[in-house]
Amino acid sequence: MTGSNANAEQAADVSDTTPGGESDPPGPARPRVDLVKHPRGPLPPETRTSEHVSVDEPLLAARVHRPADLIRVLLGILGIAAVLVLASIAQNSTKGLQTDIASGATKVPGFLSTIMGFVSTAAVLIVPLAFAVERLIKRDGLRVADGVLAAVLAHGVSLAVDLWVVKAAPLVITYALTQRLPGDILTDPVQGYLAPVIAYMTAVGMTSRPRWRVALWGVVLLDSISELINGHTTPLSIAVTILLGLTVAYGTLYAVGTPNVRPTGEHLLTGLRKVGFSPVSAHRSPDGPEGTRRYLIIQEGASPLDVHVIDREQQASGFFYRMWRRLQLRTVAVRSSPQSLRQALEQEALIAYAVNAAGAHSPHLLATSELGPDAVILVYERIEGRSLDSVDSSDITDAVLTDAWGSVRALARPADRPPAAHRRIGAGHPGNRTCLINLAGGDIASGDLTLRMDIAQLLTTLALRVGPERAVASANAMLGADRTASALPLLQPVGLNRSTRQALKLHNRARKAEADALHAEQLRKAGVKAGVKAGIKVDDALLEPPPSLDLLSQIREQILEIVPQAVVAPANLQRLRPKTLITMIAGAFAGYLLLTQVVANNPITALSRADLLWVLLAVAASVLSYVGAAMSLSGFVPEQLPFWRTFLAQVAGSFVKLVAPAAVGGVALNARFLQRSGVRPGQAVASVGASQLVGLGMHILLLLGFGFIAGTGSSSDIPSSRTVIAGLLVAAVLVLVAAAIPPLRRWLTSQVRSLFLGVVPRMLDLLRSPTKLATGFGGIILVSLAFVACLDASIRALGGSLPFATVAVVYLAGNAAGSAVPVPGGIGPIELALTGLLTGAGLPLSVATPAVVLFRVLTFWFPVLPGWLSFTFLQRKNAL
Repeated sequence: MTGSNANAEQAADVSDTTPGGESDPPGPARPRVDLVKHPRGPLPPETRTSEHVSVDEPLLAARVHRPADLIRVLLGILGIAAVLVLASIAQNSTKGLQTDIASGATKVPGFLSTIMGFVSTAAVLIVPLAFAVERLIKRDGLRVADGVLAAVLAHGVSLAVDLWVVKAAPLVITYALTQRLPGDILTDPVQGYLAPVIAYMTAVGMTSRPRWRVALWGVVLLDSISELINGHTTPLSIAVTILLGLTVAYGTLYAVGTPNVRPTGEHLLTGLRKVGFSPVSAHRSPDGPEGTRRYLIIQEGASPLDVHVIDREQQASGFFYRMWRRLQLRTVAVRSSPQSLRQALEQEALIAYAVNAAGAHSPHLLATSELGPDAVILVYERIEGRSLDSVDSSDITDAVLTDAWGSVRALARPADRPPAAHRRIGAGHPGNRTCLINLAGGDIASGDLTLRMDIAQLLTTLALRVGPERAVASANAMLGADRTASALPLLQPVGLNRSTRQALKLHNRARKAEADALHAEQLRKAGVKAGVKAGIKVDDALLEPPPSLDLLSQIREQILEIVPQAVVAPANLQRLRPKTLITMIAGAFAGYLLLTQVVANNPITALSRADLLWVLLAVAASVLSYVGAAMSLSGFVPEQLPFWRTFLAQVAGSFVKLVAPAAVGGVALNARFLQRSGVRPGQAVASVGASQLVGLGMHILLLLGFGFIAGTGSSSDIPSSRTVIAGLLVAAVLVLVAAAIPPLRRWLTSQVRSLFLGVVPRMLDLLRSPTKLATGFGGIILVSLAFVACLDASIRALGGSLPFATVAVVYLAGNAAGSAVPVPGGIGPIELALTGLLTGAGLPLSVATPAVVLFRVLTFWFPVLPGWLSFTFLQRKNAL
């Protein structure tokens, strides 16, 4: 909670400690739990003796797949790739290094190199064998079997790499990884005996065996020096051998799993007795938020205990999710994970003491201890109760809400202590009290942002159970209006823990389904559908979509009713969004491919020789496309729009597309322009949607039509008309198949339902105005033909020539494919798609690349400055 900063990454649990009540763990999916209410008094005589200890817990998996092993595999692959890239780009350096080694080897006495070769060969055989014997003596046969499997796989992979390097790899890689011996014989690119030894020793396990680790790397070093001196290998070959052995070893361990060494319940009872407790039985409880194992311990003649077990396997679980959250969120919004078991133990113990010292309700930490080399335990007093999400809403009284917010206030304002944050507030409640558990993710000396995230987390958690009104009212009563309002900028899904985000998504989805059903029922009762079909003008208000029922928006509205002047702008918690990451990767890939084309076929030189007349025609076609865009928008709006301003709005879209995906920015700008022109918001969105829908249909029809025409020509690079017809039939069959599958049919129905509620009625209104329809359809066709003409003129300006129908197919297909990638303006993907299709249609790459560059300069880059001027002009005139 506040004061002990609880991570906004997971929800804290508040357990209901109703006297005499049984623990009711939350959630439908959980491990088998046997939490029977045990008496607080002396146990029956038959259970008092420690000889009859019982443990009730699910069986642990015999093997576990460690994310750390997968990460090492990926790093090994990257390392091998880096070595091969180095061999390709640093040929002179690698040759110079080999020459220096060869010249230095001549100075080594022959007897010394012979002795080194003999010793290294013997050591390569003796060390693995001795290690296997040592493991078998200690009855660790499973690890030896893992090592043998890894060695066999490493040998097979080495042979495959050798074959690839000799037969199919570029010559620079072959020269970097091999030496040519007398008789024109090449050495092995990968040391076929050393890689299996490295894989074997690594898979058997050397983390806790430093002597064997030193022995292994001593053997590797000695053998590498011996092979280099004798001229049987190269430095890069040794690097690839080592990386290959490690990669195969960790890949084997991740695939088959490593033996599970997690302590069991029996080990736990033994450890508890060593620190002074008298356990009789252990019962497995539901795991904590980060996979922490929890046990209910029944003692002899004492109160029950809650024991948390933290081990290395638990620390590794969820690694990739935590890594993504650290990459996605800013540092202040996510807590750093402990790097060791000792740090994890100290962090949870410190936050537990801080929470209790602050006066918040939380179980008292009684003891901590190590449980072998790979686990630690924290012993808490047992508090009977239920988690908040398992309590009926009717049982969450105002007293429960007040107590929960009281703990938040205590954490945020402890007397004479730095504030702490829980970072996982979810709550569990005992009667009219709440109790904070799962404190592992908390913080000491928390900043104001983290404390406010606790408030936002608890506001959302309570609103999911009791509604936004009661959640905000209870927070306001305990924290005050200003402190409650301080959480307003942090009410965003990314700042909530995972379980709360999932619950919020389900809640919003259910409310939206209810609202849509209610809206459809209202339309049915009002006879709107029948009136629309009959061409009767209906009330536009009935066609408006239902208002947003997002729970976070409702919480914001409740806070703003109390503090109208509160800051509403969301805090910037994210530094990287999934969409941004995809865009960066796609853009980098597209840029790389485009750069390779530009380097191979420099378009600047070709553009300097372009035919000026065709360039001017291409410019005119580009300008004409904006006229068509203005016509298409005006044609789908029954109201009269000033053509000049509509034209400027389309030009302004060129500026917006620079920072938004190709089809998204223009839609938003047109909707905004229509609203400023006096069109109702619902009608504005419907008009833009109708224009986009008709544009999509016309784009497909033009593509099929020009494809049919181009296919009837003599060019063999364009699909024939029969192919186009076959494509139509295949598309029709796919539609029928989708309609026959109930889940797909329901999804398609939900997607097009909005069209029938908004876009289709708007189209029916336009049927009464043939002039408007002609303007709209004509504008859409004019836009496509203008762009095709611009591309055709660009090709002819560079001395190339293709049939107009072929150019049309290239533009329509390439623009659609490139725009599908969510890159602002389609930069990169559109250029690649158009260049590839033009070369496929028979145009030389030396002409296709500069032609596409010229086309994109005229249709995308040059209009940016006029677009910015139009955008600012329309803003000054309140038209945007």
